Amino acid sequence: MSTPSEPRPPHDGPALEPIRVLRPRRTDALAELMREFQQETGREPGGYESVALPGRPAGSEALTQEIPPVARETRRRTDAVPPGAGLRRAAVAVAVLAAAVIGFGGALLLRGEHKDDTAAPAPAPPRSAASTPDPTPTPPTTAPVDPDGAGTLREGATGPEVTELQQRLLRIPDVYRDGSTSGRYDPTLTAAVARFQLWYGIRGDETGVYGNDTRAALESRTPAGSS
Repeated sequence: MSTPSEPRPPHDGPALEPIRVLRPRRTDALAELMREFQQETGREPGGYESVALPGRPAGSEALTQEIPPVARETRRRTDAVPPGAGLRRAAVAVAVLAAAVIGFGGALLLRGEHKDDTAAPAPAPPRSAASTPDPTPTPPTTAPVDPDGAGTLREGATGPEVTELQQRLLRIPDVYRDGSTSGRYDPTLTAAVARFQLWYGIRGDETGVYGNDTRAALESRTPAGSS
């Protein structure tokens, strides 16, 4: 709980009143500064300073030239054209056009005559097969010649010759291992023949084809009757 303040003795002098403090604005200070500047320089407010303009340089009038009028030159050129030149040009143009038309017509006539001369003759009527026989005889058919020679065996062949080939290859080590002797020239036998040609340097026959060179090399290494 607050305690009351002690009473103060009464004031004997006059009562104090509040005082209002005025501070000049910025605009007032700027106006005062301008007023002082005008008083120092002696110029009136709103006055302007006069400036002298420079004069023309000497000889400027002599540098300018007058441009000649264009209309007079055009008239002079028009007047210089001799009379009758337009008629001559028109006559030359008409003559050139007439010559072109005549030449084009002559070319068309020559082209039509050339077509009539080179017309194809009418085809002859076909001959009946019963009246006139064909004079060209048909050549006789010949059996195809084997490029590797007679007795050549290749993939797809069958017979006892293929069986003999399989038996001879079985005698060569590791060429036709565990191969069959069915008498049918299958892809396995083709690979074995190609392997034999590669190992022994046989180049006279196609790869995998049992031709004359391959036959001679195989028969020389596997004579008949040997097991």
